[in-house]
Amino acid sequence: MKTTLNKIREHSPCKSGWEKLLSHLGKTHADDEPLSLLTIIDSNGVNDALWCLRAVENHDREIRLYSVWCARQVQHLVTDQRSLDGLDVAERFANGEATQDELAAAYAAAYAAAAAYAVAAAYATAADAADAYAAAYAAAAYAAYAAARAAQKAELSRVCAAIDAGQDPYPRKMVQS
Repeated sequence: MKTTLNKIREHSPCKSGWEKLLSHLGKTHADDEPLSLLTIIDSNGVNDALWCLRAVENHDREIRLYSVWCARQVQHLVTDQRSLDGLDVAERFANGEATQDELAAAYAAAYAAAAAYAVAAAYATAADAADAYAAAYAAAAYAAYAAARAAQKAELSRVCAAIDAGQDPYPRKMVQS
């Protein structure tokens, strides 16, 4: 999966990430030379590579399915059926099996579920805010974030390598785990 420095530049990257990428490439300015996301991962890490997906063209299906894959890694934590249904619709849409209207409806339902959860979590946190709880929560959240980023990096690297090799990284419907 490739982009170019000029396409990345069109999206106003942060100064530090931009300079780091240019330095890694031994360049001083943007150009139209194809640039693999694998190179961006190696240079700047997975966070910047994920940000650069906005500058990738002609791979909407793979990017959507990658996003669904990421969400499915934590779907066991999701308790609201609207959010789970949204994953199914997003996957079907990426595969040409759902309409834009179905996707919009699923997004609205999942957004409503997330908003309801945020309100409930805010009240629960306010009622139960103990220092030990906050510290344990922060430590668990950081560990989960680090593990998720490592998995996302591995999967994004696999997807990019498959596309760069002319292969479909998601040749059949994904199986829910």
